[in-house]
Amino acid sequence: MTVADTPADTPTPSLAERLAAVTAIDTHVHVQVDDHGRHGASDSEREAMNAYFGSSEPARTVDETAQYFRERDMMAVVFTVDSTTNTGHAPNSIADIAAGAARNPDALIAFGSVDPLQGAAAVAEAGRQAEELGVRGFKFHPTVQGFDPSEEQYIPLFGAIEDLGLPIVVHTGQTGVGAGTPGGLGYRLSLSNPMLLDDVAARHPRLQIVMAHPSVPWQDEALSIATHKANTWIDLSGWSPKYFSPALVRATRSYLRHKMLYGSDFPALTPDRWRRDFAALELGPEVEQAVLKDNAVRLLTGDWR
Repeated sequence: MTVADTPADTPTPSLAERLAAVTAIDTHVHVQVDDHGRHGASDSEREAMNAYFGSSEPARTVDETAQYFRERDMMAVVFTVDSTTNTGHAPNSIADIAAGAARNPDALIAFGSVDPLQGAAAVAEAGRQAEELGVRGFKFHPTVQGFDPSEEQYIPLFGAIEDLGLPIVVHTGQTGVGAGTPGGLGYRLSLSNPMLLDDVAARHPRLQIVMAHPSVPWQDEALSIATHKANTWIDLSGWSPKYFSPALVRATRSYLRHKMLYGSDFPALTPDRWRRDFAALELGPEVEQAVLKDNAVRLLTGDWR
């Protein structure tokens, strides 16, 4: 039964019940176009991304994204990135993403995004998105947003999200945005060194921080932080598992199995390919279950408290 088929007087299952009903939870999915046809990235950024990943996936609306994951018996954490100040390009509508997730609660969980360079306005906007839109976390991309998360000026923003009890997903490592272009479109990879998030984790011990992607070329730094700080996680999106470093595979199999989260980075990488290549690592059913679903359930339901 789809959401559209559900009787109007049927209560919506709780988040824990919805998560329990699926086979996997993709914690890193981009909604690239909103209900009004607005894209969250410029033409040059999309062209560079498609060339970098070799992706031919179309830009999907939030409802199309929901159907895609529903067909796979999965749930997806969906978001865009607000980098208005640094890029001059407004994001696609976060309100549309949140409303779409509310229409498709069996398939989607909405995260918000705020522009850190907007100072006090970003703090207020984070509160608004949580309270009015019902977002369940926030996405940041330091390279694209043009900010150093370790700087003290962002303590009020991260402190406010910590007080809300919501997690953040922060891009780490190299990026396909601007890849292969002169000057990389002006984006600085150094801002996405995961070591900058160690300061954030130390200052905000109740803030759950997901270091997004294998953090090439700083994989060891990310593993060190995830080992040292209990409030840090790693999502494995954006890379086929067949390209994971031996250190990352070893950590996933053993001492960080409880910290690793499945993510595809869809539409850059499809969940079908990611899961096929992940199965080929032969990490065993217990590790696969933890990575594909159980760790995300703990993160999203607050079981880390």
